[in-house]
Amino acid sequence: MIVKEKIYSLLPHFIQNILISIFNFLMYRKRYKGVYQKSLNYYRVQEGITLADLQEVQRLKYKEFIEYSLLHSPYYRNAFVGINDTTDIKNLRNLPILNKEDLRKNSSDIFTIKEHNAIVSKTGGTTGTSLKVLYTLEDTQERFGILDAFRASAGYKLGKRTAWFSGKELLSEKDVSKNRFWKTDYLYNVRYYSTFHINEKYLSAYIHNLIKFKPEFLVGFPSTIFEIAKHGNRCGIVYPENTVKAIFPTAETVTDEMRSVVESFFHCKMLDQYASSEGAPFITQCIKGNLHLELRSGVYEVLDSKDEQVNEGRLVVTSFNTHGTPLIRYDIGDSIKLSNNICTCGNNNPLVDKIIGRQDDYIYSEKTGKVNLGNISNTLKGVLGIQKFQVVQNSLLILDVYLIIDENEFTIDMKNKFIKNWRDRIGNDIELILHYKSEIPTEKSGKFRLVKNNVKHLLNE
Repeated sequence: MIVKEKIYSLLPHFIQNILISIFNFLMYRKRYKGVYQKSLNYYRVQEGITLADLQEVQRLKYKEFIEYSLLHSPYYRNAFVGINDTTDIKNLRNLPILNKEDLRKNSSDIFTIKEHNAIVSKTGGTTGTSLKVLYTLEDTQERFGILDAFRASAGYKLGKRTAWFSGKELLSEKDVSKNRFWKTDYLYNVRYYSTFHINEKYLSAYIHNLIKFKPEFLVGFPSTIFEIAKHGNRCGIVYPENTVKAIFPTAETVTDEMRSVVESFFHCKMLDQYASSEGAPFITQCIKGNLHLELRSGVYEVLDSKDEQVNEGRLVVTSFNTHGTPLIRYDIGDSIKLSNNICTCGNNNPLVDKIIGRQDDYIYSEKTGKVNLGNISNTLKGVLGIQKFQVVQNSLLILDVYLIIDENEFTIDMKNKFIKNWRDRIGNDIELILHYKSEIPTEKSGKFRLVKNNVKHLLNE
């Protein structure tokens, strides 16, 4: 693999684009065949399907999924011993909850297929230990069918001109020296933009190339797209209207500030969706702006610390398209808040008020408890001159905040306002240390983490 990457880095830019196009062609040939088209058509149909219809489909798919898991997974055969009627969805709460550490330690017994026959997905945990999940080809095709059915509501389909922001390491030193931070798949009209070079020095190059490329859709890390939009606003760059039709964020929680800034700059809606690398069932945002559970893709439980059902709490899922690594009552590590409202978009799936996001995306104060991602991002309210920041908690008594600032705007008053915003959220018992940096690096995955909580092991959870 290292040799291939070395060879790739030495090739001319246009040859690299050709190789990326060929790679995608071979990958898509598997991904978009089989049950993909059937799934795409099935999940696009919303009108006329009542909530009772959806619940009946959910019940039948649950029964099939549990039966399959019991037949093929040694872990679940042992875990469900002595539990009656495990295939009846009414008895779901009698089954044990599976957490990430359980999945990591028992993966070989949970897997129902061999790795050489599987589509392998790897996701990094907060401990830095990777989590491996095996998918069947059919499950992968179905999941992409669900995802593209959601995106199709905004006019997307494969082949439409798309700008994609993700953690792919595609650039050479020559690319960077030429301020060229993208590679293009000419077969499918996708331009991949590096997320490893998102800083003030290069952001204008990103924007000018986006304007030149004229994508109809943007896909990728919202934190990256947010940085681009903020830079455009700071520099007075006006993005052409009626070019981008929709933005589809991935992998990270979208804050209110992100949505407001990004939608204003690109003159279009940001349509959110929730799933996970492990295979969580889908939550998608409709054209009315409401988030819907997709009952045909799984079962969603919202539980408190005592595993009692609540309106707002941690999300525990059973996902129907994870036959290779069955997820049954899996504690995904995120939280959501349900809604009792009814949407008029034609989709009768239940509504979600908000996706609260990663439970690990918080800092902890012994005085105020958990301070979540939304509140942390709001410490910027009323503050000028902070271009980027990251908070790291390595101690219950100390917070390190790393800042990239504009020295002309980040005055003493702005600094005091920023500190006050933090004090309003964490109290006065934690030492707050500000570190001024010229760059804050992304993770190896290419994602930027606003919050790094390294004290979770110290909490009684």
